[in-house]
Amino acid sequence: MGRMVSGPNLSGRTAHSDVPAGAVGLAPRSLTILALLATLSACAPDPSNPGATPAQIEDSAGVRIVTYAGTPTSAASFRFAAEPRYRHGTNPGDYAFQGAGTGRLLPDGGAIVYDEWNAELVVIEADSATHEVLAVEGEGPGDVGHIDALFALGQDSILMADPDLGRITLFAGRAVARTWALTSMRYLRVKGIASPDDLLLATSWGPTGFAEAWAPGHLARFDMETSALDTVASFDLMAPFPPELEWDPIEPSGEVTVASGHFVQTRSDMAQVTWRLADGTVTQIVRWRAAPAPLTAESLEPIAAEHRKRDSHARPRPFRSHHRRSHRAEHDRLSRQHRAAAAPLWLPVPGRRGKGLAALPQACG
Repeated sequence: MGRMVSGPNLSGRTAHSDVPAGAVGLAPRSLTILALLATLSACAPDPSNPGATPAQIEDSAGVRIVTYAGTPTSAASFRFAAEPRYRHGTNPGDYAFQGAGTGRLLPDGGAIVYDEWNAELVVIEADSATHEVLAVEGEGPGDVGHIDALFALGQDSILMADPDLGRITLFAGRAVARTWALTSMRYLRVKGIASPDDLLLATSWGPTGFAEAWAPGHLARFDMETSALDTVASFDLMAPFPPELEWDPIEPSGEVTVASGHFVQTRSDMAQVTWRLADGTVTQIVRWRAAPAPLTAESLEPIAAEHRKRDSHARPRPFRSHHRRSHRAEHDRLSRQHRAAAAPLWLPVPGRRGKGLAALPQACG
């Protein structure tokens, strides 16, 4: 079984990287129809190929630095087929998705999808006609609180990270093979896989009211054999709010993802991408001269439209976290305060992934 002493060895399954071939993240939809595009193809663009944009390439203490004179252009790193191979959710007996979140395609063309509203992990077979609920909401073995990272390591090997429950679970053959407790997942999120036994994590949120120019985030490596968690580097996570604002809708922030076993680090206010090994060592930096992109109402409209769509399909659900309970208490307090209103009052209602709107009826008598 290799290095893992409980459950199957991840390296004994189908060869994989942190993003398995055919993996696809599924965004929430306004309808309960899930279109699974099994004909996704992907390729990694080569940052050393400047195309029509001149670039300077140099080595600095072993770090490859690529600097473009302008904004480089490249082909999209993935594409969708004109038509999906199948749809699941439109036929009698299909799973009724309420909010499809993260998902992965399986080697045989099936899929594993997390419904973040129902808090259920669903396996859809390759024929698209049958499905199985692999995990439901709860705190017992194999249950889920909220999944924010999901990996298909093979046809019968699924790894999920659950920050609400502070644990990572490996399913093999549709059964729990092993779990790892990781209480620091409240602050760290699993971003990808570096090797068969190593997960890569990054800070997901930081403090408020800090004095530094940027609040630092941390990159970490989790050894699944020993359960050791090591911090390997830091990065710029978030900038402070302007003093005159309680909230900055365009606050600069740092983001980390994982590709081919590397941390890939960016900052929203900087035209630069940095690659790091699993041990935190910087291997490559790509910079370019970005064209100004002023914020306009037109550029914000797609974001506003998505919020409106989510709000219109929001539905109540249990508020397990203190954060959601505090919003509910605020809503109730405002409700009592405005019961005598002469017209309906629209107030924010907390949802799993944001706030909807609720109309308080006109007061009677």
